[in-house]
Amino acid sequence: MGSKNKLKRFKENEQFKNVIQPDRETIKNGFSLKGSWASHFGNDHPIVLELGCGKGEYTVGLAQIHPAKNFIGIDIKGARLWRGAKTALEENFANVAFLRTQIELIDELFGENEVSEIWITFPDPQIKYKRTKHRMTNPDFLDKYKRILRPEGLVHLKTDSEFMHGYTLGILHGLGLEIIYANHDVYKNEGSPKAVIGIQTFYEKQYLDKGKAITYIQFRVS
Repeated sequence: MGSKNKLKRFKENEQFKNVIQPDRETIKNGFSLKGSWASHFGNDHPIVLELGCGKGEYTVGLAQIHPAKNFIGIDIKGARLWRGAKTALEENFANVAFLRTQIELIDELFGENEVSEIWITFPDPQIKYKRTKHRMTNPDFLDKYKRILRPEGLVHLKTDSEFMHGYTLGILHGLGLEIIYANHDVYKNEGSPKAVIGIQTFYEKQYLDKGKAITYIQFRVS
């Protein structure tokens, strides 16, 4: 993508009512929507996050399937989430928002028990050992999720990485956390949840074209 296109998208993001872009100083001094996201949506419907949302295909797709829930896509790359934000506005999805920030900061952006579900879709598996701290299902991240999720809250991991799938199962077993559902190839399992096989991201379609299996885990962190 050319620099002019990126600059144009950054500018449009500033005008989109469904895009929130807090800077570090704002977060450090107390983010106004923390614990008050219901005021942004104008209702008290369950809040669902997609972490590393990219172009927002999953955020928007889930919002279409579940109109009685509010969805927030989170990513640091504004030129990517612009696509999802624009689509949500064009389709008049009032239950969609996008938050441009680092995922490591989510426990400073959401209050205790404020989130009902978290989706992690096709994260970088960070295979090298020195990158372990960046894996989005490592114990530190799971602890952050626990802080903002309701006691019965769910976490969903959908990935093409067998490494990430196996690593996560190992971590969950080691911590004694509840694994509700796990499958190594959701498109070959007739019992796969609709939200898992009914929405495909741009990159997921490429993985499937190459014959890669898509894995899925649903679990709780409390």
